[in-house]
Amino acid sequence: MFKFFKVITKKNWMASYMFVVMLLVSALANAEVKYVFFFLGDGMSFSQIQTTEAAMASWYAKSVGMPMGPGKGDLNADYLLNPNNRLYMTQLPVQGVQTTYDAYSLNTDSASAGTAFASGIKTLSGVINMDASKKQSYKSIGELAHERGMKVGVMTSVSLDHATPASYYASTPSRGYYNYIGTQLAQSNYEFFGGGGFLSPTKPETTGDTSNDVNALLVKNGYTVLNDRQSILSLKNTPKAKVVAINPWLQDASATPYNIDKINYDQNNKNLSLAEMTDVAIANLEGLDLQDGGKGFFLMVEGGKIDWACHANDAVAAMGDIIDFDNAVGRALAFYNRHPNETLIVVTGDHETGGMSVGHATTAYKAYYDKLFGQRTSFQYFTASIWPDFKKKYATGYDPSQPDNLAKNQEMLTLMQNVFGLDWNSLNDDQKKKLEDAFDKSMSGKNNNSDAANKLLYGGYEPITVTITHILNEQAGIGWTSYSHTGQPVPVYAIGKESERFAGFYDNTDIAKQLAKALGISNPLPVKKENKI
Repeated sequence: MFKFFKVITKKNWMASYMFVVMLLVSALANAEVKYVFFFLGDGMSFSQIQTTEAAMASWYAKSVGMPMGPGKGDLNADYLLNPNNRLYMTQLPVQGVQTTYDAYSLNTDSASAGTAFASGIKTLSGVINMDASKKQSYKSIGELAHERGMKVGVMTSVSLDHATPASYYASTPSRGYYNYIGTQLAQSNYEFFGGGGFLSPTKPETTGDTSNDVNALLVKNGYTVLNDRQSILSLKNTPKAKVVAINPWLQDASATPYNIDKINYDQNNKNLSLAEMTDVAIANLEGLDLQDGGKGFFLMVEGGKIDWACHANDAVAAMGDIIDFDNAVGRALAFYNRHPNETLIVVTGDHETGGMSVGHATTAYKAYYDKLFGQRTSFQYFTASIWPDFKKKYATGYDPSQPDNLAKNQEMLTLMQNVFGLDWNSLNDDQKKKLEDAFDKSMSGKNNNSDAANKLLYGGYEPITVTITHILNEQAGIGWTSYSHTGQPVPVYAIGKESERFAGFYDNTDIAKQLAKALGISNPLPVKKENKI
């Protein structure tokens, strides 16, 4: 190639130039994908995405004083069509739909869905990268990428040993073997882990689990563990070969805080958003890649608490985490703009959670998303950090037989207004009755409902909290059918080299297979590996 440039003459320079351009274009077109981003919004499907964009459009309309539409509650379509009110993911040029069922159920869990994405097989709920017999293990796309010299990163907003992140480095017959999963993380030799902490790092979580000291294994295997904002951000300029970056505030089950809580309760900005952690992961992996070999990297990023918020039927908390997740996609797009011919970005969810609906019986064809803007906390923060003090103050002598305990408690009415934006005086009689019953149940453990009714109404969550979010959501025009996963298909969005592979309608196992092909992995999936347990 260098000799070719030396023989260019004035007479033939244009033809030679065009020939070189054609060679370069051809080489780029045939090159394998070098950088792969796989974004997974846990529990996120069409409804979660649509409601988030509608809320963004409504917020925009309210902030600039624009009318919503001809009739009260109508959303002006121009606001939704405005790219500034759209998520990055929905604007990606290649779009598809994937089915989510596992080996024996239409309603998959995150372990079996993660296995489908990572190793390309159907398995049982609760099983990670093993077949339904729990006898054969398979290699994940992360392991296969690492074997061919790529740097690998795994990120999540929940614990690092949770089902989805574990699907990219572990194989286990039970997602509940948290110590064993953490042990495999420490043995993976992946370059970057980021997000939450560990659920059982020093002892078995349950019968059948291992009893290793995961923290000691991390040190033994050369990992640096960081858990403060500044040291984690320093990785952007000083990459480390093996690092575990744990967010300073672990809110619940070793997970990072909901984005709404980080915004409102992390006044000193000590924590990192998922988008900020993604920036760190990209810089760290790219820096390491430039230092040795330049074979690229594979990065999986999970928005894990989208799922948890939807389990609890908290639309605002879910939207906040979707926006943070989507901002992380935006950081990958910035990288793509620097490496457009070598980068592939794929965004999807593993299943839908909560049976979320865009619309509610009480609002018919209208939506009032501005009703959501007064909520300042997730269900988790309210239940764990605000509700206990209130309950302690009023629990002594509480009489659940009284019909108006909530209506007479001005402090609770004020709390609902200030924390959730829910005005007692604006509620109808049915909504007030539901809140009274939930208040009694939360304060005393008793109300006038049957056990079956309470299970249906509260799903195991704090009754007063989940009832507040239910009523707030229905006022906005959002409904829920479940506290569990549903079997809805899930959208897929993609951009970059080989992204056309992800257009159309296909199964979740096809995603792993297409990623492997995009990476030039010759072995067809699934790829067996030696069992370790």
